[in-house]
Amino acid sequence: MPVRARAAGRRSGGKRGARGGPAVRGAPTHAPAPPKHLREIPSSSSNVSASFTWDWDSSKTSEFLSSMGVSVLKKDKLGNENTPQDLLVSSPCPPQKRPKVKEKEKDFVIVRRSRLLQEAESGVFWDTLPDELLLAIFAYLPLNDLLKVSLVCKRWHCLSFDESLWQSLDLTGRSLLPGVIGQLLPAGVTVFRCPRSCIGNPLFKTSKPLRVQHMDLSNCTVSAADLQSILCRCEKLQNLSLEGLVLSDDIIKNIAKNPSLMRLNLCGCSGFSAAALKLMLSSCSTLEELNLSWCDFTATHVKAAVNHITSKVTQLNLSGYRQNLQIPDIKTLVERCPFLVHLDLSDSVMLKPECFQYFHRLIFLQHLCLSRCYQISPAALVELGEIPTLKTLQVFGIVTHRSLQLLRETLPNMKINCSHFTSIARPTVGSKKNHEIWGIKCRLTLRNPNGL
Repeated sequence: MPVRARAAGRRSGGKRGARGGPAVRGAPTHAPAPPKHLREIPSSSSNVSASFTWDWDSSKTSEFLSSMGVSVLKKDKLGNENTPQDLLVSSPCPPQKRPKVKEKEKDFVIVRRSRLLQEAESGVFWDTLPDELLLAIFAYLPLNDLLKVSLVCKRWHCLSFDESLWQSLDLTGRSLLPGVIGQLLPAGVTVFRCPRSCIGNPLFKTSKPLRVQHMDLSNCTVSAADLQSILCRCEKLQNLSLEGLVLSDDIIKNIAKNPSLMRLNLCGCSGFSAAALKLMLSSCSTLEELNLSWCDFTATHVKAAVNHITSKVTQLNLSGYRQNLQIPDIKTLVERCPFLVHLDLSDSVMLKPECFQYFHRLIFLQHLCLSRCYQISPAALVELGEIPTLKTLQVFGIVTHRSLQLLRETLPNMKINCSHFTSIARPTVGSKKNHEIWGIKCRLTLRNPNGL
């Protein structure tokens, strides 16, 4: 009996102590230990650092996403999600927005579309065109638009200044700011038409020779120093016109460095010595057309010209020298230049019918100009009809209207006073609206009249 009571009391005391009642004899005095998985998580107030790892089986990823209705992107050996290798970039890309999914759609797939693929779907992209095709397109652009496309990007800038696009350039009557000539001419220009323009300092960035072969700077507003900086880089000139400009001995010496020069127009030029003229004429041995009319010449200049003109000249203009051109000069000229076809000696008041004997020696002479040579009478002009090759005769200011009719009846096979102006070595003949110099058409022109 006492043993049962003790056992019953022990069982009842244990239950009571577990519920918070008074402890019975023999029970532990401290709280029970927490489970093992809770002891691994450190308290927020403790200073003990512990690492927490997520133990997830990667093989269950497909099963997990399939249960959510999401298709898994297949990866290649490098772990790239269906992305072509050439489209991968090393720099981090900003996170892309996920496409919105309708509530009714349970299954959807996230796909990364390449930028190049999207552009290809919308049409041909400019960056994909080869250089040859872009150059062919740029060849149809006028100068204004060509300069605009050069500002698009580095590639277009290089292509827009390709030599094939800058073969010919027309800047007639423009106001060119400093640096414009220095940037455009080195681009490969071979034909440069720029008469009646205001040219600033070229400001060349290179000392390499220019490729210009045909250049017209007639009646430009340009200083001798700036003109010198242009011509000192020209060594391949074939045709050159500097009509009406103030030159210098250095400029004339630079012209002499062009052994292939065939046409030279220095009409109305001034500022250079007879010695420089002699050097230039001696060096330019291939000249075929030469216009030295109305220059600021003395008698010394005239003698230097007639004594050093190359024998290959076929067209020569020495008009406007009044008392400085004498009959002995005509004799020297004819002896040096036996192949003359076109000769203009207008406004030489010292010439007389005595010089006609020298004209008979020119067996190729077709065009002769003796306008305002006042010592030649209309009756003496009949003698010129004995030159079998002579086709045209200009004698303005010598004959009156009545005597002109009689002269035409006497010389029916010759055209008399049919042209007021000479075309010897001049770049443009006829309409000023055409874009040709010496028969070469210039492609690049400016539409904007305000200039560059």
